[in-house]
Amino acid sequence: MAIRDLIRKVQVAQSLSPAARVNGTSVGTAVDLRGFDAAMFVVSFGTYTDGTHAPSVQHSMDGTTYNSCGASDLDGTFSALSGTAGNNTVQSVGYIGSQRFVRVVMTVSGATTGALGAANVVAGYPRNAPVA
Repeated sequence: MAIRDLIRKVQVAQSLSPAARVNGTSVGTAVDLRGFDAAMFVVSFGTYTDGTHAPSVQHSMDGTTYNSCGASDLDGTFSALSGTAGNNTVQSVGYIGSQRFVRVVMTVSGATTGALGAANVVAGYPRNAPVA
């Protein structure tokens, strides 16, 4: 059996840097999917203290005007983190929309010290490989 790696077939970009988030909305950095035919979002949670942490995804054709992704744009859904059962968990959702730019948004409510969290976008099926 041949062993293959993915390093030159995917591109990983950080949308939300690792941080302890409290009440409010954190809008991630936009990721340009130009040159790729697939993408997925990976949200990682570390230590949970309190509050409800709800990840969501936005997309845009021009990188300026963003709209929330609907169910038809995503393969799967994110679950809001609202208890210690979500400590040290990873959630992945596929993107099947047709927009060029995407970003992750984290909305937090009821938090005093919050939870550690981060979000990455993994782009795959490059039109021109290798990517790195």
